[in-house]
Amino acid sequence: MTFNIKNYKSVIILLFFCTQVCSLYGQSSKKYSKEIQSKIKQVESNLSAWIQIENKPQRWTLEERMKFYHANGVSIAVIKDYKIEWVKGYGWADSLEQKRVTTETLFQAGSNSKSLNAVGILKLVQDGKLNLNADINDYLKTWKFPYDSLSKGKKITIANLLSHTAGLTVHGFNGYEKGDTIPTILQILNGQKPANSEAVRSAYEPSLKYEYSGGGTTISQLIIQDVTGKPYDEYMWENVLKPLGMTYSSYSQPPSKEKLKLLASGYYNDGKAVKGKYHIYPEQAAAGLWTNPTDLAKYVIETQLSLQGKSQKVLSKEMTEIRLTPYIDSKAGLGVFILDKNGVKNFEHGGVDEGFVSQYIGTMTSGNGVVVMTNTYNTDLFDEIIRSVALTYNWNNAYTPEIKKEVYFKAEDLQLYLGKYRNGNNNFSVTKKGDVIYFNIIENEYWGNRTWEIHFTNDTNFFMIEKDSNFYFVKDTSGKITALKWNDDVLKKVDE
Repeated sequence: MTFNIKNYKSVIILLFFCTQVCSLYGQSSKKYSKEIQSKIKQVESNLSAWIQIENKPQRWTLEERMKFYHANGVSIAVIKDYKIEWVKGYGWADSLEQKRVTTETLFQAGSNSKSLNAVGILKLVQDGKLNLNADINDYLKTWKFPYDSLSKGKKITIANLLSHTAGLTVHGFNGYEKGDTIPTILQILNGQKPANSEAVRSAYEPSLKYEYSGGGTTISQLIIQDVTGKPYDEYMWENVLKPLGMTYSSYSQPPSKEKLKLLASGYYNDGKAVKGKYHIYPEQAAAGLWTNPTDLAKYVIETQLSLQGKSQKVLSKEMTEIRLTPYIDSKAGLGVFILDKNGVKNFEHGGVDEGFVSQYIGTMTSGNGVVVMTNTYNTDLFDEIIRSVALTYNWNNAYTPEIKKEVYFKAEDLQLYLGKYRNGNNNFSVTKKGDVIYFNIIENEYWGNRTWEIHFTNDTNFFMIEKDSNFYFVKDTSGKITALKWNDDVLKKVDE
């Protein structure tokens, strides 16, 4: 967690989803059987945290959690037995315009773009136009990667780019407001204005370890353009999106005029709208995909079927196996992460663009999965939704919450912890109401205003059911609280 986050100059848009709940909550264009409708209701009413308090189970409805997280809109697709079982939208695509989320509403996919990009790259490998293990400069024509001493004479391969093992800089991208001058891909790679990111260069030698780099993915975007001679979005449409049946989806940046009515607007955690509704991402391969859960679910299903040798709309079984095989790092495949959830292997990816977050998960063998896309800036909500889907559909070992025993203190003993805390320009406080104390985030540029109940496990360590993080109070030798630690971040207690 990083508190040093840029200042978003957004206009305040009031959230309207709290009104007209009956007519707004839950939009679907398809009629489902009673059995499926029952499953949908279970998912909607069984959201849960990463942790459970002993003898005090926590369960919420989707409507409650959308209000809690100030989430304008949510869209969900559930996959069962290699088929989309149901898709449903909730809330507002744009609260000011009173535009509802439907199953067709398009969201920015963020880094989920990288998964489809990898499919596009591997299609070229499959067609004999690229070699995964060759030097990237063998294929780059309009720009060459400037190797220096940090790479230690080792060459970066396409497999390195897709698995984040190239040793490259630039984790991610902020995008550009409407009206900004949009840089070319060469300006982005060289860190030249009007690019708002640093140059993509070596941080250390390739093939040493995993380190996430959207910059590396952007190099793969240029490789596609240089090798095919086509604009990136055109190649991806013709060779990946259209064959997969992802007919609503597009890598065009900015979006084409015919898509505008379907676009969701992005929002921050405090309800502020992204200026201009969304950012533009010329880093298309890394963050530029507009899509919806239905289309992403089609990609998940095709991946599952291809892995079984039952379909090859784009990639063969052998190429899909390569894509889903960890490369150097035990979790990083090619454009996808491979995670073992208590013995059940999944392939998955998440995405964050300005005002949007999303996540997809697909099982490697059983043909199950879920896609959640939201136009809020908080990943906690989709985590809770995914847990509910896992519980409802009895996904083996997918949700095994940590059980913690809470300890309680007298009201007067809680006084010790109360006060203001600060990390840089970010302000926090610990307050008390009755016998309960709360951790408050005060007008943070990323989080907005947040209040979470503190649950103690001893007199210094505590947890919040909303955040899977390490928290504890720091005491001096006299027993006075001097700080609060949130993972590696120190929030110093400020004297009144």
